Amino acid sequence: MREVLAQAAFQLFLERGFERTTVDDIVARAGVGRRSFFRYFPSKEDAVFPDHERCLAEMTEFLAAADGGDPVGAVCDAARIVLRMYAADPEFSVQRYRLTREVPGLRTYELSVVRRYEQTLAGHLRGRFGEGGDGELRAEVIAASVVAAHNNGLRLWLRSGGAGDPEAAVDHALALVRDVWGRPAVPAPAASFPVSGDGEGEVIVMVARKDAPMWRVVQQIEAAVGEN
Repeated sequence: MREVLAQAAFQLFLERGFERTTVDDIVARAGVGRRSFFRYFPSKEDAVFPDHERCLAEMTEFLAAADGGDPVGAVCDAARIVLRMYAADPEFSVQRYRLTREVPGLRTYELSVVRRYEQTLAGHLRGRFGEGGDGELRAEVIAASVVAAHNNGLRLWLRSGGAGDPEAAVDHALALVRDVWGRPAVPAPAASFPVSGDGEGEVIVMVARKDAPMWRVVQQIEAAVGEN
């Protein structure tokens, strides 16, 4: 019944426009009563996005079962669940994308759904990085990056009318996120050693990755000097 109502609603939105379609129109097209509509959808907007609740539940379940290996990889893989939802019905996904571009209220609703995905990813990352300080900040930034990268690739596919492989653009975008955030560019702790021979004092030796930001390298050196 949920699918029947969603299909009837979307057909009417395309035929008459979103604003000119009422709930009474939808239930009449579906051949059911108003109670049936509100049993499945709180509003007309929800009928445009009938699959997101299921997708959010699947994402939550996936992240709950993720092992402790690579948290950034896990949230990138979780974002692909959303991609597969869109790719399962390209015609509907493209039509919905075009409809949301035309109706400001639907665009606002879509943004609220996107925010829920982002919060789900951030919640998983906070569990790995910590709830406060830089751990929480890192979780929020990475989650936002994953969502932005995923949506960039997805919209390229939707704007093309659903042509080609949607995974290619999304995989490319998510690979950039993993490259930036998957390996923290943090220098190894500095170590100090006594100077041999007649010299006095100590020499500080530190190993850093080539792509480590200079401020982080300097910070580590300053910390090591301060300890000595």
